[in-house]
Amino acid sequence: MHGGQNDRLLLSIVDEEKLRGILRLMLSENEFLSPYGIRALSQAHRDAPYIKHAGGVDYRVDYEPAESTSGVFGGNSNWRGPVWFPTNYLIIESLQKFHFFYGDTFKVECPTGSGTMMTLAEVAAELSRRLTRIFLCDQKGDRAVYKRMGKFQSDPHWKNLILFFEYFDGDTGAGVGASHQTGWTGLTAKLLQQSGSQASRST
Repeated sequence: MHGGQNDRLLLSIVDEEKLRGILRLMLSENEFLSPYGIRALSQAHRDAPYIKHAGGVDYRVDYEPAESTSGVFGGNSNWRGPVWFPTNYLIIESLQKFHFFYGDTFKVECPTGSGTMMTLAEVAAELSRRLTRIFLCDQKGDRAVYKRMGKFQSDPHWKNLILFFEYFDGDTGAGVGASHQTGWTGLTAKLLQQSGSQASRST
């Protein structure tokens, strides 16, 4: 694809129309956009699970934002609703690259239906803010990552010892799965660094 700002080139499997269609769903708070990043599965499946009938058996995929409701996969809901850092980070990087090509003239509604128009760079920054919100203290001094762990939430000896969980509840941001996934959840440090750099450039 060519014709970007400053005659830049872009290698992409989606054109502008398809990109807008993808972002319309991805940035919908009724679908994939969580307060804490992009969900692995649309929460629309909470009320309308995907059901496949084969061989006299119904196979279904429900929206499960944290632990699985069954023992399948060892009780891990895997990609059926939680927020995962690897995919979210790749989405952010892709949005930044698309912005580099399209520039400030390409804007989308974020969140979908809000009336707020953003450039793709601004959308990437918004997703970064939602992801880092998992670990940062809110106005009450609580961290979403410890939503289910009272000891880590309130004990002064543990409160500021941050665990890098495997994935996060798509609704609450609570840490789920293994609590030592620095290999990919540690990407939050890069997002915080980018946010700091952007804030410095804007002042």
